[in-house]
Amino acid sequence: MKNFPALKLFGLQPGSLFAEPAQRLPERVTLDDPALNVMTDLERVSAVLIRASDTIEEANRRMIHRGVRLLIVADNSRAVAGLITANDILGEKPLQVITQRGGRRQDIVVRDIMTPHQQLEVLDMQEVRYARVGHIVATLRETARQHAMVVDTADNGRQRVRGLFSLTQIARQLGIEVEASQIARTFSEIEATLTH
Repeated sequence: MKNFPALKLFGLQPGSLFAEPAQRLPERVTLDDPALNVMTDLERVSAVLIRASDTIEEANRRMIHRGVRLLIVADNSRAVAGLITANDILGEKPLQVITQRGGRRQDIVVRDIMTPHQQLEVLDMQEVRYARVGHIVATLRETARQHAMVVDTADNGRQRVRGLFSLTQIARQLGIEVEASQIARTFSEIEATLTH
């Protein structure tokens, strides 16, 4: 060990923060730009996770705190169990659960209203690598969704979630302001961008 002298230690300053992975997406894009310019890459940004047993109120707080509108629901082994969106929490699903089985809103957990993994449709990273922003917008429009999940596949055939597309994020990068309740109008505004 004489070839390896110990490093100097010093005290941590009060108020110190910690490093977090960060992805810098371009501020502005066009529909002809590469789709990767609007994808949240989970190799560069940590996914925001929730457990199926957490309450929807906790899910909503986590979304607000992290500034996202979608959480990946992870099981105990950190495999994808499903996903939950702000629309799931703030829309009709909680009321439907209360109507069907009774109880109160604060008793509803994520598993009650999430989209389970068996119902999730995903995009292939190999195809996304060559796609343009316009392809992603067209895909979201055709499926009437605000989000799309991207997977890559390991040599053993196992999928992993590699990235996420958000219509709100794409609109922002296209220079279109969007409210979550105005998704249909957002598609119209993006289409207007196409014609200019």
